[in-house]
Parts: sequence; C-alpha cells; structure tokens
Amino acid sequence: MAGLLNIGLTALNVAQSQLSTTSHNIANAGTEGFTRQRVVQTTNDPLFTGVGFFGQGTRVANVTRAYSQFLENQVQNADNRRAEYSAYNAQISQLNNLFADPSVGLSTTLDGFFAGVQEVAANPTSLAARQALISTGESLVARFQSLDQRIDEVRQGVEGQIGATVDQINTFARAIADMNQRIVLAQSAGTSVPANDLLDQRNQIVRELNRLIKVNAVPDQNGSLSVFIGSGQTLVIGNTASTLKAVPSANDPQRGAVALVASNGTTTELPEKLLTGGEIAGLLGFRREALDPAQNRLGLIAASFASAFNAQHRLGVDLDGILGQDFFRQPPVSVQPSDAATVSLDPAAIGQLTDADYRLSFDGTSHTLTNLSTGNSAAVVAGDSFEGLRIDALGGLAAGGSALIQPTRYAAGEIAMAISDTRKVAAGNPVASTVPAANGGTLKVSDIVVSDVTGMDQAPAIADGKPDFAPFSLIWSANTLSLPAGYTLTSGNPPAADNSYDPVTEGAGKTFGITGPGGFSFSFRLSGLPADGDSFGFGTNAGGIADNRNASLLGALQTTKLLFNAGATGTDSPTATLGNAYAQLVSRVGNKTREVQVNEQAQDALLAQASDAREALSGVNLDEEAANLVRFQQSYQAAGQVMSVAQRLFDSLLAIGR
Repeated sequence: MAGLLNIGLTALNVAQSQLSTTSHNIANAGTEGFTRQRVVQTTNDPLFTGVGFFGQGTRVANVTRAYSQFLENQVQNADNRRAEYSAYNAQISQLNNLFADPSVGLSTTLDGFFAGVQEVAANPTSLAARQALISTGESLVARFQSLDQRIDEVRQGVEGQIGATVDQINTFARAIADMNQRIVLAQSAGTSVPANDLLDQRNQIVRELNRLIKVNAVPDQNGSLSVFIGSGQTLVIGNTASTLKAVPSANDPQRGAVALVASNGTTTELPEKLLTGGEIAGLLGFRREALDPAQNRLGLIAASFASAFNAQHRLGVDLDGILGQDFFRQPPVSVQPSDAATVSLDPAAIGQLTDADYRLSFDGTSHTLTNLSTGNSAAVVAGDSFEGLRIDALGGLAAGGSALIQPTRYAAGEIAMAISDTRKVAAGNPVASTVPAANGGTLKVSDIVVSDVTGMDQAPAIADGKPDFAPFSLIWSANTLSLPAGYTLTSGNPPAADNSYDPVTEGAGKTFGITGPGGFSFSFRLSGLPADGDSFGFGTNAGGIADNRNASLLGALQTTKLLFNAGATGTDSPTATLGNAYAQLVSRVGNKTREVQVNEQAQDALLAQASDAREALSGVNLDEEAANLVRFQQSYQAAGQVMSVAQRLFDSLLAIGR
C-alpha cells in the first residue's frame, strides 16, 4: 500500500507544480519580456522484482522556458534597425519641416530682396527704394540667421540625446552585470536548472540595450552573459560593466563623440562607424548625413551670396560718387585651432567653394589641405587658393599636427549687414563714356561693365574713396584703335591683345576689355561705322546720381549661376543659381526624410513578423493556459483519488487484522 500511496503523492506533487507554473504563466501574460514556462515531467526510477520492473511514480525534471535564441535574434535585429530609423526620422523631420515651409524658408525672402534690388535699379535716385533694399537685406540676413539658429537648436537636441543615450547604455550595462551575478548564484546547482524569471528579466534588459546600440550577447558556461558592441569592444563581462562617456570629439570639439572609459579613467574615442544600430546610430547618422550637410549647404549659399553681392557692389559707386563697399559682412571661415592658419573665401573662385569641411595637416615641412568629403588634397602655402578657399597665412601647427577648417558651417548664422546708410548703396557705374558730337561716323559705345576697381582711385592720399583716374580717349583709324600709354586692349575668350576693329565685319558690335594704370579694368561694346579719326573716351562717372547700371548687375545675380563649379578647376562654369542651390537643399533633405520613413516602415513590418513568430512560441496564450489549468486540475484530482484508494485499501487490511 505504501508504494501506491507514494505513487499518488508523486503525481499529486507534479500536478501541483504544473498548476503553479500555469498560474504563473497566466499571472504574467501581460509582463513585458516574460517567456511562457512549462514543467518537464519524467518517471521515477522503477523498482525491479523477479517478475519485472514496477513504476515508482513521476517527478519534475525541470521547469523550462519556451525560448528560441534564433527567434530572439531575429526580433532584436529588426528592433535594432527600427530604433535606428525611428531616431533618425524624428530628427530629420524637423529639418524637412523647416526648409520646406515657405513661410520660414529662404526662397520667399531671397525673392523679396532681389525685388528690392530691382526697385533701386528702376529708381536709383529714390531714397525710399534704397531704404527698402536695406530693409529687405536685413530681413534676408535675419532669415539666414533664424534658419541657422533653428539648425543649431536641432544640433543641441541631438548632442543632448547622444549624451542621454550613452547614460542609458551605461545603466543597462550595469543592470546586465548585476543580473549576471544573480543568475550565476541562482544557478549554482548548474545551468540545467535555469533561473527562468531572472533570465527573462536579463533578456528584457538586453532588448532595451539593443534598441540603443547594436549588441552581440554571448552566453558563458556558468550562465552569465557577455555583451559586446562595435567590432568587439567589451561592454559587459560577467559581473563587470564597462563605461561609455560622451566627450568632445578630437576632430571637432564642437560635436560630441562616444568614448570607452578604461578602469584607470582614460578615455578612448570610438569611431562612429563602430557604433552601429539602435538609437545612437540613428542620432550619429542623422548628424553626419543630414544635419552637417544641411547646415554647411545653407552656409555655402549665405557665403557665396554675400561674396558675389559684395564683389559686384564694390564695382559701383554710391550717391556721393564713392566706390562701393561691402553690402554684407562676409562670414569668417572657422579654423580650429584658430592659430593654425588664416583662411578666407576667394571671391574670384567663389563658384569652386564646396559645402565640405577640410583638414589642414603639417608634416614638419609642408602643409596639405584635404577635402574631407571627396578626399581631394593639395599642398598649399600662404597665398594659395584651393576650391574657393584662400590661404592667407600659415602657422601654429607642430609637425604631425592638423586643423579643422569649416568654411561654411557657421556662415548662415554669422552673415550680417555691413551698411545702413541709404546713400551707400552703390547703384551706379564708376565709368562713363563720351562720344564727341564732331565724329563723322556712327560709332557707339555701350555695355560698360567694370570688373576691377583696383587703382581706380589714383589719388589715395585724399582718402575720399572716389574714382579719380584721368579721362582718356581711343582713336579709330585704318581698322585700328590707338590708346594712351599704360592702357591695354583685349578681346575674345580667353582674352588676348587686340586693337583691331573692322566696321564691315564687326559693325554689329565687338566687346573689348581695357586695363588701365594701377590694374583697374572694364569691358565695353563698340558698334557702328566710324569715320577715320573718330574717337571716344572714358572718364569717371561724376554725375551718375541717376545711374542704375551697377544696380542692374546686382539684380542679375538672382539668375546668375554662382555655385557648384562642377570641375572646381576654374575652367568650368558654376551650375546653379542661389534659388537652385536652396531648392537642391530642400530636395535633398526631403528625399532623405522619405527614404528614412520608408525604411522605418519596412522595419516595423519586419519587426511585427519576427515578434509574431517569437510570440507563437514564447508568448502566453490565455485560452491554452485555461485549458491546461483544467487538465492539470483533473490530474491533481486523479492523483488524489489514487491516494484515496490506497488509504481505503490500507484501512481494509487493518480491519482484517482486527
């Protein structure tokens, strides 16, 4: 009877274990990261007798999780990429909304500014038109600054999130290390007796960590979990967790980088390419692929616009007959460290300027300037020009040292107005032409375009800033133009010395370039049929108050291709206007936003599929658990019935004995 009673007791204990496990599953159906558990039941060792083996009941062999590492890896990989695209999308959507909104974008304000230029060209004597131009210039500067300020706000938000994410990574790493210690202690009897709930909790922490950064988790024989990031950098080993820290980047102190902190406190900056997947990769990728290029491109537009407008404005004269000054304050070129070099934009090669950052390096003998986007490089000395940058001075770098040059990163935020006086608007042309009435032919001079005013002020001691070169004349005779000593005449492209003018073949018009003493130069168009000895002359535009020729050239900058010299060699031509360049910026950000959104949607779908597959195995099905509850209840009752039968049989034996 004792054997029968023991068998019933073992069945009762197993049924109770099954009921407890099922109840535990039901209770944790809503617990995130919980994996369905089940009791593994096996038979006790049988009893051998002369007639054979008799069973001794059952026992609980183990309580296991319905867990698949393969399915878990699929979920983590999909979730890791989804988190990366989600973080990227949340940030780039801010840029997309900023640039695409016509009420806060640049296009409308830029059009308004050039409308003000055209108004001055139409009414050069109107102080109201000139004031309106200055006002629209201030509005344009304010729009550049506000766009740059908003980009800076986004940047500050990204830098803050990078730091916060690093702190979260450290928190989860320490939590995994603590869980490792608890699991090793709990499984001191061996890994064959798993601490299921602790394993679930650790897996959930790993999932949370994996959303922040791509991790590779490797289980050890003792039950602990080693976690690695990047190309094998250790984050967790046993009960020891490494520490990450957000530090200023060695390449650019203005941006944060992620560093690994050693046990002695030294930090090692991790290259961004090692920090793959998760929110940290999304934030770093957005900063690298979208934020930096967008701010650089906006700065490129501001710097190129200011340089081109200033260059043309300096070629005119204002209401007082003074040569024009800068209309805008040209944004400086950022050099870090600042004593490494003095760099400025080259107005003569502004079309070659790119939106890239540059690295200036010194090997102890020579300096090399490298475009960090394309890899183009050149040895440079003071006075050289490279891709629209002019090296004004070099010094401050030790052998093996380098400096970061950012020509356009801060340009949009630092552009400003340089004039506020309406009389300083240089709408007129400093050169006027005269054709004597006594000429016998129909010779005409038109389209005077000044290209250089260097030396045009030939009395600098007076310091009045006015062009005061001596008037001079050219005389036509026998298809040849004669001009005073010190002047040269050219034509063609490229220009070459040419004093000829044939009214038979060139009477419809021929363009000449003329260079005077001191270096000032301008072009003009000669047409008509002159008589032998006819002349024409040039002098300062002393009475040019109503002159609008320079204002017209300023207005033409709106449709002039100023940016993106495809060859960046000086022989090719720029390919984009200011409006085109901004439209490209808006399009680039919009396309990248759409790309990231599509990728996020795809990862959402992949994550849903992987999660469904995992839940089918590991998730708690309440209907199934309810059925198990009834089944195990019946097992418990049947085991109790076995014990009841054993009790009655035992009572019968006792009754016989009495």
